[in-house]
Amino acid sequence: QVQLVESGGGLVQPGGSLRLSCAASGFTLDYYAIGWFRQAPGKEREGVSCISRSASSTYYADSVKGRFTISRDNAKNTVYLQMNSLKPEDTAVYYCAKGRYSACSGYGSRRNYDYWGLGTQVTVSS
Repeated sequence: QVQLVESGGGLVQPGGSLRLSCAASGFTLDYYAIGWFRQAPGKEREGVSCISRSASSTYYADSVKGRFTISRDNAKNTVYLQMNSLKPEDTAVYYCAKGRYSACSGYGSRRNYDYWGLGTQVTVSS
């Protein structure tokens, strides 16, 4: 069965870095786009980034552009989210999701993803 497992979250000081991993199984990763979302307490889940099947296209929310980098290693069935210059407002549970398609069209819409991981907590605080 399809599984997505996030890891790499934790507590970090403002200005610090974390690298999240999304380990995929049960499907052929290199056929699909993969997205990262996050949800802060009391807020809607929002799209953070997406990477197309071949990594030829990547997308970022304005709030993370220039600080976050998405990448994928299809041979390892893993997608990464490198997060630098973290801010307290980045605090959230981060989820990876399998796209329905190979491209990231409408990447911020949850309806374009069909499987989700359980999430990993990222807390940015001094």
